[in-house]
Amino acid sequence: MAYPLLTMAQIRADMLRDIRNLLPEADVGPDSDYFIRATSVASAVEGLYQHQAWMVRQIFPDTADHDYLLQHARLRGLEPKPAVAASGRMLLRGNPGSPIPAGVQGKWAEQLYVSRAVGLIAADGTATVAASAALPGLAGNASDDSRLELLAPPPGVQSAATLLEMRGGVEEESDAELLARLLDLIRRPPAGGNVHDYRRWALEVPGVSAAYVYPLRRGLGTVDIIITAAGGLPSAATLAAVQTHIDTLRPVTAKHSLVAAPTVRLVDVELQLSLSGLTLEQARLQLTPQLQTRFAQLAPGEVLIRSQLETLASSLPGVVDRRIVLPAANVQPLVNEQRVEWLRLGRLDIKAMP
Repeated sequence: MAYPLLTMAQIRADMLRDIRNLLPEADVGPDSDYFIRATSVASAVEGLYQHQAWMVRQIFPDTADHDYLLQHARLRGLEPKPAVAASGRMLLRGNPGSPIPAGVQGKWAEQLYVSRAVGLIAADGTATVAASAALPGLAGNASDDSRLELLAPPPGVQSAATLLEMRGGVEEESDAELLARLLDLIRRPPAGGNVHDYRRWALEVPGVSAAYVYPLRRGLGTVDIIITAAGGLPSAATLAAVQTHIDTLRPVTAKHSLVAAPTVRLVDVELQLSLSGLTLEQARLQLTPQLQTRFAQLAPGEVLIRSQLETLASSLPGVVDRRIVLPAANVQPLVNEQRVEWLRLGRLDIKAMP
């Protein structure tokens, strides 16, 4: 049973009652001296109650405030993971033989990107160099083959460039994410290299938001770890960092561990709706984010249940009837020794039911 915390009014009433019991003739009305004194004391006592309640919350990591959560985590050797900048490759064009220094800057969608290695325009007039976002965080992630405009192109290099890939940017680890790692460590302490250990090792690396472990996927003695970054694919730099981290922690006999990214498989969705009191455009605006959220919740290798899409459509107010044309059945991602497919939302087409 929880201890009842009294309010200031309750504490004051108790004090005035006790005074009246000891001094029946005492004036305890709202304009009395006793009332004023009891009010000031009750206010201080209520503050003490609140402070004690706050102190109790700091004892447990799942109710602790930020500063005390950090102390709980540090006792277990955990620190909040910093934000990570997106990284990838930049395709430059120009005159063959033109040198490309490191530090070339380009702009796309208000984001700044910087080349991280030197290069040379090849005979075909192109060069591919490593690059990363200038600032860490999700905003640096870009679609593949995005157009990039160089701010100050080197001599012999065109200003129009291309971001071949730019991914893996994540924000600083939140308190909720740090708490999840801490509770996982408490509930599943190190066990010499079991499935939970590999998952925890992967999640310790900045840039990793989720990790999935597949023991024996490629045969005896193998452990595969599939990682994602903030709902997207990790960068090559993050993959390499996780592989190195796990190789330093794994059991010495577990030589065949592999860190990889999932293979994205786009799933087209075609819906036909019969509506009442709702336009097709309104239904599309309301249903689209729900479908996007459902696909975002799918883990690599997880099956897409067709009836769950039907439920989302049916639960929308104003939908009288619905028919899912695509997918025609549950979508089973491929999981084998070569790949682990990750189902993502592809083309979305919402039409009126004929």
